[in-house]
Amino acid sequence: MKALGIVLASTGLAFATLAHAQQAATAPAAPAAAPAGNHAMEGVAAWYGHKFAGRRTASGKRFNPNAMTAAHPTLPFGTRVNVTNTRNNRNVLVTINDRGPTSPKRMLDVSVAAAKKLGFVRAGLTEVKLEIAN
Repeated sequence: MKALGIVLASTGLAFATLAHAQQAATAPAAPAAAPAGNHAMEGVAAWYGHKFAGRRTASGKRFNPNAMTAAHPTLPFGTRVNVTNTRNNRNVLVTINDRGPTSPKRMLDVSVAAAKKLGFVRAGLTEVKLEIAN
């Protein structure tokens, strides 16, 4: 009886693994393309910095906290985005080279250098508007 339980449990595990593999295989592989034209998005941005210096980003490039870069969940790598801090109207041009943010409440993570130019390092978070640069 114990052997039958083990067989049934392992069969169930095999089916669960197969279902997960099929589900993963049907998941979209590439992120969505950049919106056409002067499409604007608004949301919350945070910053990341020296703790990640030298680590590889999702694009394969090494993270430089002094570069004008950002992480976005879907915009293609290399997309240049004009980011405006809606609280103080400062803006900066960044290049998407990483995936993130990891929090569903945020739409963008910028390098610490970009956060300094946008004026929100001390606050940690700010409301921003994104516009794809032409």
